[in-house]
Amino acid sequence: MSAVSAAVDREADRLTELDSAIGDADHGTNLRRGFTAALVSLEQENPATPGAVLLLAGRQLISTVGGASGPLYGTLLRRMGKALGEADSVDTAQLRDALRTGVDAVAQLGSAAPGDKTMLDALYPAVEALEESFEAARTAAEQGAVATVPMLARKGRASYLGERSIGHQDPGATSAALVFAALADTVKAAEAAA
Repeated sequence: MSAVSAAVDREADRLTELDSAIGDADHGTNLRRGFTAALVSLEQENPATPGAVLLLAGRQLISTVGGASGPLYGTLLRRMGKALGEADSVDTAQLRDALRTGVDAVAQLGSAAPGDKTMLDALYPAVEALEESFEAARTAAEQGAVATVPMLARKGRASYLGERSIGHQDPGATSAALVFAALADTVKAAEAAA
């Protein structure tokens, strides 16, 4: 969560700039506020398990992030946390399964699917690529975000623009790619330290 928060903080202006073209121009600002609040809560409460960390972070995102991003990212993290349960540690297969559960919940909440020009266009390819490695998941998420540029938005605020949504990268897919980049960097650092 620290790495995700740092990545969002670093890229907040770019996310907001992307959102200004096809949204409310607040995606980066909202996510920065939410992930900062999540980190503060995690430091104060110090949850004992990975699942508890995700549940708490998800609750904080829902309560502090405006627009659709709070409920969507909050749902992603909370469903992942519930899927992981009380386990003290998590392996790659368990994380992948929890991610899939969380991403499916996001799709259901947003009534969206890959190809709608949403965060799902980065999330689903990343979860699939996690079968191979965390680096593959990072690459798949980044490619998924870039692939939203020529798409016509069919969900969210961008869908109100119709054809004018074409030619702009989706900010939600871009922030989802940041999450997977942070995850890959964290795993790489942990492996190097082992």
